[in-house]
Amino acid sequence: MTHAVLPRTLWFTRCPVPTATGIAADRNWLAEEFARDGITVRSLQDAAPGADRAAHFTHTLPGLFREGGNVPALWARSRGERTRLIGLTWIEERQAVLVAPGSGIRGTEALRGLRLAVPAHDIAIDFWRAMALRGFEGALAAAGLGPDDAEFVDVPAAGHEGQWAAELAALRRGDVDAVYVKGALAVEAARRAGAEVAVELDELADPRFRINNGTPRPITVHQELLDHRPDLVDRFLAVLLRAADWAAGQPGEVARILGAETGAGADGVAGAYRPGTHRTLHPDLSPGRLALLAEQEAGLRAHGFLPEPVDVTAWADPEPLRRAAALPTAPPVPRAVRTTAP
Repeated sequence: MTHAVLPRTLWFTRCPVPTATGIAADRNWLAEEFARDGITVRSLQDAAPGADRAAHFTHTLPGLFREGGNVPALWARSRGERTRLIGLTWIEERQAVLVAPGSGIRGTEALRGLRLAVPAHDIAIDFWRAMALRGFEGALAAAGLGPDDAEFVDVPAAGHEGQWAAELAALRRGDVDAVYVKGALAVEAARRAGAEVAVELDELADPRFRINNGTPRPITVHQELLDHRPDLVDRFLAVLLRAADWAAGQPGEVARILGAETGAGADGVAGAYRPGTHRTLHPDLSPGRLALLAEQEAGLRAHGFLPEPVDVTAWADPEPLRRAAALPTAPPVPRAVRTTAP
């Protein structure tokens, strides 16, 4: 097969969460894989000031691989960007509903009638707002309740620095009764605020109650790169499979890398990610994960985050991952990695 001209640079971007991309970057395997081709591999987050960091959300950069939250990924596709879904992970990342100390509010049923904080950020796609809405909806649904059974209160984020700062400040003032948080920094923020946990979404039996921005988390690539250099896409994915395979046997190293990726301390990482997280970084496009993403798409569309519907099944292209797994350099994918993930 005659290949199109090699790009000079491949880009990658990931959210500050557990990802095979982050593992591969830490190990320098992405740079090593493409060095023999004279291709530079660069992180969008670590690039020079002239880099288009907004591409993390818009995915307008053709040579970009993105492993991150599904809200921006679905939004970009909904706006007409020619991206393709080439992998999905399901990594349990602590999701919780926090309440004021001494409130006595405990359990999903106790959310009935409460004032629930929904942040408002002045950004192109307010994924923070989407996360709060979907997190509360999952908690309410676990008790057989719906959005009409509680009051959603807008909390402007302007003037507040730090994740969940505006919502936690509103909680301290008594303007709201509950706040949704997730991840390692949330664990630390909650401790600083003295907030108490009313609902641990991770403990809910049905994973559908935990569908949110990072569950499931997509890997996407631009159709242009897939059309012209599918071999590069396959090799990139093979490196991610290698990284996930390596991580499955390195819990200590993964914890270290997660600390660097999230910016949280050891306690925050330990409090956010369950034991065994290092074994759940392998992507797939199983029907179960696609169905969960389709539920997220419907929920986001219902709240007006997506200008047009996204057919998740049509968006997905399973061939690159299939080809990547068949490459001689790709490790066998452990079958045990889905013991706790959908």
